[in-house]
Amino acid sequence: MQETSASISIYDHRPFFEKALRFGLQNGLIDAAKLESIRTDAPKGMVQIARYFGTEFLRPELEKSRERIVNLISLHLEEDTGGDLHQAAELLRENSLLSRSKAGSEMLKALLTMPDNTHFSMQESGEFRDEMIPVLAKWSLKTLPEYQQELAKRSEIQTRIEASFWFAQKLGLARRELQNTDTDSEAVVRTGLLAHAAGLSLMPNWAQFETAVQQLRKRAESGKPVLLALPKGVPAEFRPVLQATLEVMQEHDMPKILDSSVKPRKLFIQSLAFMGRYFWLDEGVDDISELDRAISDQWLKVTQRHTDDSSLITLFLCIATGVTRKTTLTETAAASLVRKIRKGGFQPQLATDFIFEYAPHEHHNDYQTLWQQFVSESERDLRDERDTRLVEAMSVLKLHCNLVKAPAKAAKPAK
Repeated sequence: MQETSASISIYDHRPFFEKALRFGLQNGLIDAAKLESIRTDAPKGMVQIARYFGTEFLRPELEKSRERIVNLISLHLEEDTGGDLHQAAELLRENSLLSRSKAGSEMLKALLTMPDNTHFSMQESGEFRDEMIPVLAKWSLKTLPEYQQELAKRSEIQTRIEASFWFAQKLGLARRELQNTDTDSEAVVRTGLLAHAAGLSLMPNWAQFETAVQQLRKRAESGKPVLLALPKGVPAEFRPVLQATLEVMQEHDMPKILDSSVKPRKLFIQSLAFMGRYFWLDEGVDDISELDRAISDQWLKVTQRHTDDSSLITLFLCIATGVTRKTTLTETAAASLVRKIRKGGFQPQLATDFIFEYAPHEHHNDYQTLWQQFVSESERDLRDERDTRLVEAMSVLKLHCNLVKAPAKAAKPAK
Protein backbone atom coordinates (compact mmCIF):
# COMPACT_ATOMS: atom_id res chain seq x y z
CA MET A 1 0.00 0.00 0.00
CA GLN A 2 1.28 3.46 -0.92
CA GLU A 3 2.15 5.91 1.88
CA THR A 4 0.08 8.62 0.16
CA SER A 5 -3.14 6.67 0.70
CA ALA A 6 -5.34 7.91 3.51
CA SER A 7 -6.44 4.33 4.15
CA ILE A 8 -4.75 1.88 6.49
CA SER A 9 -3.27 -1.41 5.44
CA ILE A 10 -4.23 -4.25 7.76
CA TYR A 11 -0.75 -5.67 7.11
CA ASP A 12 1.01 -2.54 8.38
CA HIS A 13 1.75 -3.19 12.05
CA ARG A 14 3.55 0.07 12.78
CA PRO A 15 1.98 2.26 15.50
CA PHE A 16 -0.72 4.48 14.04
CA PHE A 17 1.15 7.53 15.35
CA GLU A 18 4.15 6.60 13.21
CA LYS A 19 2.00 5.99 10.14
CA ALA A 20 0.23 9.33 10.56
CA LEU A 21 3.52 11.17 11.10
CA ARG A 22 5.12 9.64 7.98
CA PHE A 23 2.01 10.35 5.95
CA GLY A 24 2.06 13.99 7.09
CA LEU A 25 5.75 14.41 6.24
CA GLN A 26 5.48 12.78 2.81
CA ASN A 27 2.38 14.76 1.84
CA GLY A 28 3.49 18.17 3.06
CA LEU A 29 1.07 18.33 5.99
CA ILE A 30 3.84 18.42 8.60
CA ASP A 31 6.86 20.67 8.05
CA ALA A 32 10.36 20.56 9.50
CA ALA A 33 9.51 23.00 12.30
CA LYS A 34 6.63 20.85 13.48
CA LEU A 35 8.80 17.74 13.32
CA GLU A 36 11.41 19.46 15.47
CA SER A 37 8.69 20.42 17.98
CA ILE A 38 7.61 16.79 18.18
CA ARG A 39 11.21 15.68 18.74
CA THR A 40 11.54 18.23 21.56
CA ASP A 41 8.25 17.32 23.25
CA ALA A 42 8.65 13.53 23.08
CA PRO A 43 11.38 13.23 25.79
CA LYS A 44 9.40 15.57 28.08
CA GLY A 45 6.32 13.43 27.65
CA MET A 46 8.25 10.23 28.33
CA VAL A 47 9.59 11.61 31.61
CA GLN A 48 6.14 12.81 32.69
CA ILE A 49 4.56 9.43 31.95
CA ALA A 50 7.35 7.53 33.71
CA ARG A 51 6.94 9.75 36.78
CA TYR A 52 3.13 9.30 36.76
CA PHE A 53 3.26 5.52 36.62
CA GLY A 54 6.36 4.95 38.72
CA THR A 55 9.72 6.69 38.47
CA GLU A 56 11.65 8.54 35.78
CA PHE A 57 15.03 7.47 37.21
CA LEU A 58 15.05 3.87 35.95
CA ARG A 59 15.86 3.08 32.33
CA PRO A 60 13.26 0.26 32.05
CA GLU A 61 10.58 2.69 33.20
CA LEU A 62 11.62 5.24 30.59
CA GLU A 63 11.58 2.56 27.89
CA LYS A 64 8.12 1.54 28.97
CA SER A 65 7.01 5.19 28.96
CA ARG A 66 8.22 5.49 25.36
CA GLU A 67 5.88 2.65 24.42
CA ARG A 68 3.10 4.27 26.40
CA ILE A 69 3.35 7.73 24.84
CA VAL A 70 3.40 6.26 21.34
CA ASN A 71 0.43 4.01 22.12
CA LEU A 72 -1.59 6.75 23.85
CA ILE A 73 -1.16 9.06 20.87
CA SER A 74 -1.96 6.22 18.47
CA LEU A 75 -5.13 5.28 20.36
CA HIS A 76 -6.36 8.86 20.32
CA LEU A 77 -5.54 9.55 16.67
CA GLU A 78 -6.98 6.33 15.29
CA GLU A 79 -10.14 6.42 17.40
CA ASP A 80 -10.76 10.13 16.81
CA THR A 81 -10.26 9.99 13.03
CA GLY A 82 -11.66 6.53 12.34
CA GLY A 83 -8.26 5.52 10.98
CA ASP A 84 -7.98 8.36 8.43
CA LEU A 85 -4.28 9.16 8.06
CA HIS A 86 -4.90 12.56 6.50
CA GLN A 87 -7.06 13.71 9.41
CA ALA A 88 -4.60 12.22 11.89
CA ALA A 89 -1.68 14.09 10.30
CA GLU A 90 -3.69 17.32 10.53
CA LEU A 91 -4.33 16.70 14.23
CA LEU A 92 -0.58 16.27 14.78
CA ARG A 93 0.10 19.45 12.84
CA GLU A 94 -2.46 21.57 14.70
CA ASN A 95 -1.80 20.30 18.22
CA SER A 96 1.18 19.65 20.44
CA LEU A 97 2.46 16.11 20.92
CA LEU A 98 1.84 16.27 24.66
CA SER A 99 -1.78 17.31 24.14
CA ARG A 100 -2.36 14.24 21.92
CA SER A 101 -0.81 12.01 24.57
CA LYS A 102 -3.06 13.59 27.18
CA ALA A 103 -6.08 13.09 24.92
CA GLY A 104 -5.27 9.38 24.73
CA SER A 105 -4.90 9.21 28.50
CA GLU A 106 -8.22 11.02 29.07
CA MET A 107 -9.87 8.64 26.63
CA LEU A 108 -8.76 5.69 28.74
CA LYS A 109 -9.67 7.38 32.03
CA ALA A 110 -13.18 7.98 30.70
CA LEU A 111 -13.39 4.29 29.77
CA LEU A 112 -12.23 3.09 33.20
CA THR A 113 -14.73 5.28 35.06
CA MET A 114 -17.64 3.80 33.09
CA PRO A 115 -19.55 1.08 34.99
CA ASP A 116 -18.49 -2.50 34.36
CA ASN A 117 -21.29 -4.08 36.39
CA THR A 118 -25.06 -3.54 36.40
CA HIS A 119 -25.38 -4.07 40.16
CA PHE A 120 -25.74 -0.77 42.03
CA SER A 121 -23.59 -1.87 44.96
CA MET A 122 -20.73 -2.43 42.50
CA GLN A 123 -20.91 1.07 41.00
CA GLU A 124 -17.94 3.39 41.37
CA SER A 125 -18.10 7.15 41.84
CA GLY A 126 -17.65 7.87 38.13
CA GLU A 127 -14.44 9.79 38.84
CA PHE A 128 -10.89 8.69 38.16
CA ARG A 129 -9.03 8.05 41.41
CA ASP A 130 -5.37 7.47 42.22
CA GLU A 131 -5.96 3.81 43.06
CA MET A 132 -6.98 3.29 39.43
CA ILE A 133 -3.54 4.32 38.12
CA PRO A 134 -2.21 0.71 37.99
CA VAL A 135 -5.20 -0.25 35.84
CA LEU A 136 -4.59 2.76 33.60
CA ALA A 137 -0.96 1.64 33.27
CA LYS A 138 -2.10 -1.68 31.80
CA TRP A 139 -4.61 -0.05 29.46
CA SER A 140 -2.02 2.46 28.21
CA LEU A 141 -0.37 -0.42 26.34
CA LYS A 142 -3.52 -2.07 24.96
CA THR A 143 -4.60 -1.99 21.33
CA LEU A 144 -7.43 -0.03 19.77
CA PRO A 145 -9.56 -3.18 19.18
CA GLU A 146 -9.21 -4.04 22.88
CA TYR A 147 -10.26 -0.50 23.80
CA GLN A 148 -13.23 -0.59 21.43
CA GLN A 149 -14.37 -3.98 22.69
CA GLU A 150 -14.27 -2.80 26.31
CA LEU A 151 -15.97 0.47 25.37
CA ALA A 152 -18.80 -1.42 23.66
CA LYS A 153 -19.25 -3.67 26.70
CA ARG A 154 -19.27 -0.82 29.21
CA SER A 155 -21.48 1.34 27.02
CA GLU A 156 -24.12 -1.39 26.97
CA ILE A 157 -23.89 -1.72 30.76
CA GLN A 158 -24.23 2.04 31.15
CA THR A 159 -27.26 2.04 28.85
CA ARG A 160 -28.87 -0.71 30.93
CA ILE A 161 -28.26 1.24 34.12
CA GLU A 162 -29.65 4.46 32.64
CA ALA A 163 -32.68 2.53 31.35
CA SER A 164 -33.34 1.28 34.88
CA PHE A 165 -33.09 4.85 36.21
CA TRP A 166 -35.61 5.95 33.58
CA PHE A 167 -37.99 3.11 34.49
CA ALA A 168 -37.61 3.77 38.22
CA GLN A 169 -38.29 7.49 37.81
CA LYS A 170 -41.40 6.65 35.78
CA LEU A 171 -42.53 4.65 38.81
CA GLY A 172 -41.76 7.48 41.21
CA LEU A 173 -38.37 6.30 42.51
CA ALA A 174 -35.52 8.81 42.33
CA ARG A 175 -32.05 8.00 41.05
CA ARG A 176 -30.36 8.64 44.39
CA GLU A 177 -32.75 6.24 46.15
CA LEU A 178 -32.06 3.53 43.60
CA GLN A 179 -28.30 4.00 43.83
CA ASN A 180 -28.47 3.22 47.56
CA THR A 181 -30.21 -0.11 47.04
CA ASP A 182 -28.52 -3.49 47.03
CA THR A 183 -30.00 -4.60 43.74
CA ASP A 184 -29.27 -4.95 40.04
CA SER A 185 -30.47 -2.59 37.34
CA GLU A 186 -31.94 -5.55 35.46
CA ALA A 187 -34.08 -6.42 38.50
CA VAL A 188 -35.49 -2.88 38.46
CA VAL A 189 -36.33 -3.16 34.77
CA ARG A 190 -38.01 -6.55 35.23
CA THR A 191 -40.14 -5.21 38.07
CA GLY A 192 -40.95 -2.16 35.98
CA LEU A 193 -42.19 -4.31 33.10
CA LEU A 194 -44.20 -6.48 35.48
CA ALA A 195 -45.66 -3.41 37.20
CA HIS A 196 -46.62 -1.96 33.83
CA ALA A 197 -48.39 -5.19 32.89
CA ALA A 198 -50.29 -5.10 36.20
CA GLY A 199 -51.24 -1.44 35.79
CA LEU A 200 -49.15 -0.11 38.69
CA SER A 201 -48.04 3.53 38.52
CA LEU A 202 -45.62 3.46 41.46
CA MET A 203 -42.72 1.21 42.40
CA PRO A 204 -44.29 -1.47 44.63
CA ASN A 205 -43.30 -2.66 48.07
CA TRP A 206 -43.47 -6.41 48.70
CA ALA A 207 -47.18 -6.46 49.54
CA GLN A 208 -48.04 -4.49 46.41
CA PHE A 209 -45.70 -6.61 44.31
CA GLU A 210 -47.32 -9.80 45.60
CA THR A 211 -50.80 -8.41 44.91
CA ALA A 212 -49.77 -7.48 41.36
CA VAL A 213 -48.55 -11.04 40.72
CA GLN A 214 -51.85 -12.44 42.02
CA GLN A 215 -53.79 -10.10 39.73
CA LEU A 216 -51.78 -11.24 36.72
CA ARG A 217 -52.42 -14.88 37.67
CA LYS A 218 -56.17 -14.26 37.89
CA ARG A 219 -56.07 -12.64 34.47
CA ALA A 220 -54.26 -15.65 33.04
CA GLU A 221 -56.67 -18.07 34.71
CA SER A 222 -59.62 -16.23 33.16
CA GLY A 223 -58.20 -16.97 29.74
CA LYS A 224 -56.87 -13.49 29.00
CA PRO A 225 -53.31 -13.38 27.64
CA VAL A 226 -50.71 -11.73 29.84
CA LEU A 227 -48.27 -10.13 27.43
CA LEU A 228 -45.55 -7.77 28.51
CA ALA A 229 -45.14 -4.48 26.68
CA LEU A 230 -42.93 -1.42 26.87
CA PRO A 231 -44.64 1.64 28.36
CA LYS A 232 -45.22 4.69 26.21
CA GLY A 233 -42.48 7.25 25.94
CA VAL A 234 -39.46 4.94 26.19
CA PRO A 235 -36.44 6.89 24.84
CA ALA A 236 -35.08 5.40 21.63
CA GLU A 237 -31.67 4.65 23.14
CA PHE A 238 -33.25 2.43 25.82
CA ARG A 239 -35.63 0.47 23.59
CA PRO A 240 -33.19 -2.29 22.48
CA VAL A 241 -32.06 -3.24 26.01
CA LEU A 242 -35.57 -3.02 27.44
CA GLN A 243 -36.99 -5.07 24.58
CA ALA A 244 -34.30 -7.73 25.11
CA THR A 245 -35.19 -7.99 28.81
CA LEU A 246 -38.89 -8.10 27.95
CA GLU A 247 -38.42 -11.02 25.55
CA VAL A 248 -36.41 -13.03 28.07
CA MET A 249 -39.04 -12.38 30.74
CA GLN A 250 -41.91 -13.35 28.46
CA GLU A 251 -40.27 -16.62 27.47
CA HIS A 252 -38.59 -17.74 30.68
CA ASP A 253 -40.07 -15.84 33.66
CA MET A 254 -43.76 -15.41 32.92
CA PRO A 255 -44.67 -19.13 32.81
CA LYS A 256 -43.34 -19.47 36.38
CA ILE A 257 -44.77 -16.14 37.56
CA LEU A 258 -48.24 -17.10 36.31
CA ASP A 259 -48.09 -20.57 37.89
CA SER A 260 -50.64 -20.39 40.73
CA SER A 261 -49.36 -23.59 42.29
CA VAL A 262 -46.30 -21.72 43.63
CA LYS A 263 -46.82 -18.95 46.15
CA PRO A 264 -45.18 -15.61 45.18
CA ARG A 265 -43.10 -15.52 48.36
CA LYS A 266 -41.65 -18.96 47.68
CA LEU A 267 -40.96 -18.10 44.03
CA PHE A 268 -39.38 -14.66 44.42
CA ILE A 269 -37.79 -14.91 47.87
CA GLN A 270 -36.97 -18.57 48.41
CA SER A 271 -36.28 -19.81 44.86
CA LEU A 272 -32.62 -19.67 43.83
CA ALA A 273 -33.59 -18.94 40.23
CA PHE A 274 -35.62 -15.85 41.20
CA MET A 275 -33.79 -14.51 44.28
CA GLY A 276 -32.59 -11.00 43.47
CA ARG A 277 -34.09 -11.20 39.99
CA TYR A 278 -36.85 -8.70 40.83
CA PHE A 279 -36.95 -5.58 42.98
CA TRP A 280 -39.45 -4.10 45.43
CA LEU A 281 -39.25 -1.33 47.99
CA ASP A 282 -38.18 -2.40 51.47
CA GLU A 283 -40.49 -0.23 53.56
CA GLY A 284 -40.70 -2.44 56.65
CA VAL A 285 -44.49 -2.37 56.50
CA ASP A 286 -44.87 -4.97 59.23
CA ASP A 287 -42.75 -3.03 61.69
CA ILE A 288 -44.14 0.49 61.54
CA SER A 289 -46.88 1.85 63.77
CA GLU A 290 -50.28 2.99 62.55
CA LEU A 291 -49.23 6.61 63.10
CA ASP A 292 -46.03 6.13 61.12
CA ARG A 293 -48.00 4.42 58.38
CA ALA A 294 -50.48 7.31 58.22
CA ILE A 295 -47.66 9.85 58.03
CA SER A 296 -45.90 7.82 55.34
CA ASP A 297 -49.11 7.48 53.33
CA GLN A 298 -49.69 11.23 53.50
CA TRP A 299 -46.16 11.95 52.25
CA LEU A 300 -46.46 9.42 49.41
CA LYS A 301 -49.89 10.75 48.46
CA VAL A 302 -48.69 14.34 48.22
CA THR A 303 -45.35 13.63 46.54
CA GLN A 304 -46.57 10.69 44.40
CA ARG A 305 -43.17 9.19 45.31
CA HIS A 306 -41.36 11.95 43.40
CA THR A 307 -38.13 12.61 45.28
CA ASP A 308 -36.10 14.52 42.71
CA ASP A 309 -35.11 18.03 43.78
CA SER A 310 -37.25 19.85 41.20
CA SER A 311 -40.44 18.02 42.19
CA LEU A 312 -39.86 18.59 45.90
CA ILE A 313 -39.08 22.30 45.53
CA THR A 314 -42.21 22.71 43.40
CA LEU A 315 -44.26 20.98 46.10
CA PHE A 316 -42.72 22.99 48.95
CA LEU A 317 -43.28 26.23 47.04
CA CYS A 318 -46.96 25.37 46.57
CA ILE A 319 -47.29 24.66 50.31
CA ALA A 320 -45.50 27.89 51.25
CA THR A 321 -47.85 29.94 49.06
CA GLY A 322 -51.04 28.11 50.01
CA VAL A 323 -51.92 26.88 46.52
CA THR A 324 -52.89 23.36 45.46
CA ARG A 325 -50.06 20.97 46.25
CA LYS A 326 -48.43 19.78 43.04
CA THR A 327 -45.03 18.53 41.92
CA THR A 328 -45.46 20.10 38.47
CA LEU A 329 -46.72 23.56 37.51
CA THR A 330 -47.70 25.10 34.21
CA GLU A 331 -45.88 28.31 33.36
CA THR A 332 -49.17 30.18 33.74
CA ALA A 333 -49.71 28.76 37.23
CA ALA A 334 -46.13 29.61 38.14
CA ALA A 335 -46.60 33.22 37.06
CA SER A 336 -49.75 33.46 39.21
CA LEU A 337 -47.81 31.99 42.11
CA VAL A 338 -45.14 34.70 41.76
CA ARG A 339 -47.80 37.40 41.82
CA LYS A 340 -49.23 35.89 44.99
CA ILE A 341 -45.77 35.90 46.58
CA ARG A 342 -45.43 39.61 45.80
CA LYS A 343 -48.74 40.30 47.51
CA GLY A 344 -47.35 38.83 50.73
CA GLY A 345 -48.56 35.28 50.26
CA PHE A 346 -45.25 33.53 50.88
CA GLN A 347 -44.66 31.70 54.16
CA PRO A 348 -41.57 29.43 53.87
CA GLN A 349 -42.16 28.13 57.39
CA LEU A 350 -45.27 26.25 56.18
CA ALA A 351 -43.11 24.07 53.95
CA THR A 352 -40.55 23.66 56.72
CA ASP A 353 -43.29 22.44 59.06
CA PHE A 354 -44.64 20.08 56.43
CA ILE A 355 -41.22 18.50 55.94
CA PHE A 356 -40.79 18.07 59.68
CA GLU A 357 -44.23 16.53 60.09
CA TYR A 358 -44.53 14.24 57.06
CA ALA A 359 -41.17 13.63 55.36
CA PRO A 360 -39.36 10.37 56.15
CA HIS A 361 -37.18 10.95 59.20
CA GLU A 362 -33.98 9.87 57.45
CA HIS A 363 -34.50 12.62 54.84
CA HIS A 364 -35.49 15.48 57.18
CA ASN A 365 -32.11 17.21 57.07
CA ASP A 366 -31.65 16.79 53.33
CA TYR A 367 -35.08 18.17 52.47
CA GLN A 368 -34.80 21.02 54.97
CA THR A 369 -31.44 22.00 53.51
CA LEU A 370 -32.81 21.76 49.95
CA TRP A 371 -35.73 24.05 50.79
CA GLN A 372 -33.71 26.56 52.80
CA GLN A 373 -31.11 26.89 50.05
CA PHE A 374 -33.81 27.52 47.48
CA VAL A 375 -35.44 30.21 49.65
CA SER A 376 -32.15 31.98 50.39
CA GLU A 377 -31.07 31.92 46.73
CA SER A 378 -34.41 32.73 45.09
CA GLU A 379 -36.62 34.77 47.42
CA ARG A 380 -35.19 38.12 46.39
CA ASP A 381 -35.91 37.51 42.69
CA LEU A 382 -39.37 36.14 43.44
CA ARG A 383 -40.28 39.22 45.51
CA ASP A 384 -38.58 41.85 43.29
CA GLU A 385 -41.34 44.27 42.22
CA ARG A 386 -39.01 45.87 39.65
CA ASP A 387 -39.19 42.66 37.63
CA THR A 388 -42.60 43.67 36.27
CA ARG A 389 -42.52 41.16 33.39
CA LEU A 390 -41.47 38.34 35.75
CA VAL A 391 -38.40 37.58 33.63
CA GLU A 392 -36.02 36.93 36.53
CA ALA A 393 -38.66 35.23 38.68
CA MET A 394 -39.64 32.79 35.93
CA SER A 395 -35.97 32.08 35.20
CA VAL A 396 -35.52 31.09 38.85
CA LEU A 397 -38.56 28.81 38.78
CA LYS A 398 -37.52 27.20 35.48
CA LEU A 399 -34.12 26.49 36.99
CA HIS A 400 -35.33 24.95 40.24
CA CYS A 401 -38.90 23.70 39.67
CA ASN A 402 -40.85 21.44 37.33
CA LEU A 403 -42.50 23.80 34.87
CA VAL A 404 -44.41 22.67 31.80
CA LYS A 405 -46.21 24.56 29.09
CA ALA A 406 -49.99 24.56 29.36
CA PRO A 407 -51.64 22.30 26.79
CA ALA A 408 -52.86 24.13 23.72
CA LYS A 409 -56.58 24.82 23.65
CA ALA A 410 -58.55 23.03 20.99
CA ALA A 411 -59.69 25.28 18.16
CA LYS A 412 -63.39 26.15 18.15
CA PRO A 413 -65.28 24.58 15.25
CA ALA A 414 -66.26 26.96 12.51
CA LYS A 415 -69.89 28.00 12.49
